[in-house]
Amino acid sequence: MSNAVLSELRTLLEKNEQERLSSRATLSNQAIRQREEDRLKKGHRQFFAVDGDRILHSRAYSRYIDKTQVFSLIPNDHLTHRVLHVQLVSKIARTIGRFLRLNEDLIEAIALGHDIGHPPFGHDGERYLSGICKDYGLPGFVHSVQSVRFLHHIENKGKGCNLSLQVLDGILCHDGELHLQSIGPNRNKSFDTLFEEMERKENDTDADLRPMTLEGCVVRMSDVISYIGRDIEDAIRLGLITRDMLPKSAVDVLGNTNGTIVYRLVEDLITNSSGKDEICFSTKVSDALLELRDFNMDYIYRNPLIKTEAEKIENLYRIMFDHFVKAVKNGHSDSVIFKTFLDGMSSDYRDQPAVVVVRDFIAGMTDAYFLRTGRDLLIPRELPATFKKVQ
Repeated sequence: MSNAVLSELRTLLEKNEQERLSSRATLSNQAIRQREEDRLKKGHRQFFAVDGDRILHSRAYSRYIDKTQVFSLIPNDHLTHRVLHVQLVSKIARTIGRFLRLNEDLIEAIALGHDIGHPPFGHDGERYLSGICKDYGLPGFVHSVQSVRFLHHIENKGKGCNLSLQVLDGILCHDGELHLQSIGPNRNKSFDTLFEEMERKENDTDADLRPMTLEGCVVRMSDVISYIGRDIEDAIRLGLITRDMLPKSAVDVLGNTNGTIVYRLVEDLITNSSGKDEICFSTKVSDALLELRDFNMDYIYRNPLIKTEAEKIENLYRIMFDHFVKAVKNGHSDSVIFKTFLDGMSSDYRDQPAVVVVRDFIAGMTDAYFLRTGRDLLIPRELPATFKKVQ
């Protein structure tokens, strides 16, 4: 197919967006990049679709496959891992976006990238790493900030993916741990705003950042929709809870299975958001969701039965961080942080303080790589049975 034909088809797609999408949607040709790329303007793909592809093909995305969602160190192949969670968020958010006539390419890109900054062992690991960062004089560690950092500064050997502002903003503002009945966009942001909000979030983890697009608002609400019932099913599978333990008042509104919970939340969100410049639940459904989330917090996320190895993991975080800071400061080029992370990185990235480099290195580890690296640091290896004589 010739370039002229492809260009014409793209023009038709963009015209179709203008006719089909809501006036509150973000059109693909409105994408803002820090560095303009002529090849994207001349190519056949729409801008937010390009962003989704760049995230999907990033090295950070491939590491989702072995990152904890809630349950760590449990040999059960049917538990939700981070990679499945982001796919569920994407599917749910695109469904909502389709009914509200929003840009599904933008929604998908935000959803795929939103948790890329999560360190090993989920939110527990985030808390451990945050404490260590503060001890070393850095701001606290926040996975949403780190997600932007990976995609904008670290990928492609320190050059970044050059994603659009709308995608990076949606990733930064996705905070699904903060309960909201409704959320509307804070439009007219710039890259300067993005960097200011990253700094604010690092220094105040409770800062409630609002996305600049309705698409970003959809992803933020879809985050909690995707995990609330799924975590209940995983906890039941593990015997941590039983279905009859779920709070009756929440069950009466939302049901007691993941499928029903997702369906009713999505249905309510679409119904109450249609025609508005905000994404919102009804009061009844919002209250039930909050009650269910509080139940999950008490009986699942803080359950001591899944925290028995927490002290060991936290100690390993500390040992590893200290070790690699020394390795970088002393230029130990045989260290894995040089061989697997810093090798080939841009000079701008390598010139950063050692603690910044180590934070990024550890945050990018999968659970399994974290444990392997810890064993290599702590467990002595057997020496060879014989040695070659030095000539």
